Formats: sequence, structure tokens, C-alpha cells
Amino acid sequence: MMNRVVLVGRLTRDPDLRYTPNGVAVANFRIAIDRPFSNQQGNRDADFINCVVWRRAAENLATYMKKGSMIGVDGRIQSRSFEGRDGNTVFVTEVVADNIQFLESKGTSQSRDQQPSGFQPNQNQNQNQNQTTQTQTNENPFKDNGEPIDISDDDLPF
Repeated sequence: MMNRVVLVGRLTRDPDLRYTPNGVAVANFRIAIDRPFSNQQGNRDADFINCVVWRRAAENLATYMKKGSMIGVDGRIQSRSFEGRDGNTVFVTEVVADNIQFLESKGTSQSRDQQPSGFQPNQNQNQNQNQTTQTQTNENPFKDNGEPIDISDDDLPF
């Protein structure tokens, strides 16, 4: 039997970090994942997936990732139930994360999406961004924009 899920999406809110009575960290979070097709109005719908992560990974997630941050989640789907305050049984299905990848550095999504009006990054930030862009441009394996490249059949892995 297999129960494995891999997701890439953005946090819909800051992770909710709590601790069990035994001191074990647990973080609940939700990620939004765009569907690969458009609806009848031409817009893309999204799915909102509830997730949970435990221990050090939970603390790291809460420390370094915030609402809007893009993350990768590798885990498994788990169902559970409990009795709600009204006495009815509540069923929950969520992804229990075994591994979380931070796909943006801290502040990247905030600086990209939520810069306050009149925000002026300091000169060092601009220089660092320019150096990073130049390095990425020089090392871009797709720089030929789809043009044929000279490669020997011996270099192909198949």
C-alpha cells in the first residue's frame, strides 16, 4: 500500500505553532495550490489543503515562513475524527508533512508582493540583486530560447 503526496503551494496564513503538553512542537497550516486549468470564466481556481507538521520542522516553518511564502510539502494523507463542541462527530483529512522545503527565502514573497508604497530598497540590496541576476543569466542552460544546440548522441542519457 502507498500513501504519498507531494504539494507545492503558498501559505494562506502564518503557520499556527503550538506545543503538546509533553512539549512537542506542532504547526498547522494551509497551502493554496492553483489548478492546472482555467474555469469557464477564464480564471484559475485553487485548492486549499490543510497540513500539519511536527517537531523541529514545525518550529522552522513558523520561524522562517509566513503568509504568501511558497513551500513544498512531502508527506501522507491522514484522516481522523473527534467529537465537536456540539456533540457531532467531526471528520478531518489533512496532509501530515514528513518534509517541508522552503522554496523562497525569508521575506521574498513579502518584498515581491507587499512592498509598502514609497519603499526604496537600500543600495546594497540592489547590488546583490543585480549580481544574482547576472550570475543566473550567465549560467542559464536555456539561454538559447529554444534554438537548436550542438550536442552529440553520446552525451544523451538514453
